Amino acid sequence: MCALVNNVYCVGRNYQLHAAELGNAVPDEPMIFLKPSHAAVPLEGSVLKLPQNRGSLHFEGELVIQAGRDYTPGMKVDELIDTMALGIDFTLRDVQSVIKEKGHPWTAAKAFKSSAPLTPSISFPGTDKLSDTDFTVRKNGEEVQRGNVRNMIFSLQEIIDYIGEHYGIGKGDLIFTGTPEGVGPTHSGDVFELFWGEVRLGRCEIG
Repeated sequence: MCALVNNVYCVGRNYQLHAAELGNAVPDEPMIFLKPSHAAVPLEGSVLKLPQNRGSLHFEGELVIQAGRDYTPGMKVDELIDTMALGIDFTLRDVQSVIKEKGHPWTAAKAFKSSAPLTPSISFPGTDKLSDTDFTVRKNGEEVQRGNVRNMIFSLQEIIDYIGEHYGIGKGDLIFTGTPEGVGPTHSGDVFELFWGEVRLGRCEIG
């Protein structure tokens, strides 16, 4: 992705089957949370040092888009987005469960260092062609997640309009667009591979 990263926006519960697998209600508007910019680290060839002593650590594979310019009202996705990548939204699930019960922000569960690793970027093919290709996550050689933008609850246009109106989008901002079903725990030594269609964009190991 672009070396300039200001904000890292994430969309929660944007695939209905993922919401169902965690027993969560489907939101009626985009559910947005933030990760700090230092959570966004290179995924390809990395050994990621993640917290292994704070309960269950889950992976969530996602399509990630990056703004190539500042957002203005009425702007279309194809005008705003130049590049995309695949990423993993790592989540401390036990921590998240506790803070959800207390009504606290998700920061402790989502915003730790290296919690948003990203593959190298590729050109954004345009919204008309994006649904032609699935993205997949393989864990230790086995496919565990498969996603496609056509299955999103909120489209990319709805997402950028919502974030742009409520928070603003600037050049370099990243948007993790939500994870499909199949999330699960990860442990030290696990290897993840992220594919766009048949093309592997990145591989990492959990340290």
